[in-house]
Amino acid sequence: MEKHFQLSDAVFELQFEEGRLDPAMFSHEAHLRLAWIHLHNYGMERACNNICCQIKNYASQLGLKDKYNKTVTVAAIKAVYHFMLKSSADNFKDFIRESPRLKNAFKDLIDSHYGFDIFTSEKAKKEYLEPDLLPFD
Repeated sequence: MEKHFQLSDAVFELQFEEGRLDPAMFSHEAHLRLAWIHLHNYGMERACNNICCQIKNYASQLGLKDKYNKTVTVAAIKAVYHFMLKSSADNFKDFIRESPRLKNAFKDLIDSHYGFDIFTSEKAKKEYLEPDLLPFD
């Protein structure tokens, strides 16, 4: 079990928002959990705004501001949303068990939407680029 599960959804969300979350807890799965929490609580538009701002601030606090990628962040939120539409889970642990591709094949999943590498694109880091192959829900 990943370290972020030591925290409730509310505590995890608050610690991340305040920049107090232990960086050792912010794995890829924790990023997906943050998206799940925000989508569940606030809906797509507010989730995107919140998470983009919070991840950018968190990366900056850690001295990693060059690591932030807006397209990857928004694409991850939209991918989580896609799987949420098909899920009956009412908690993240069950959700991620139902949707293992999000955790185990994320890059392949994203690559099915984009015909170019959003992970290294300087433009993708700064602004959200719409998929050119397969739109998100």
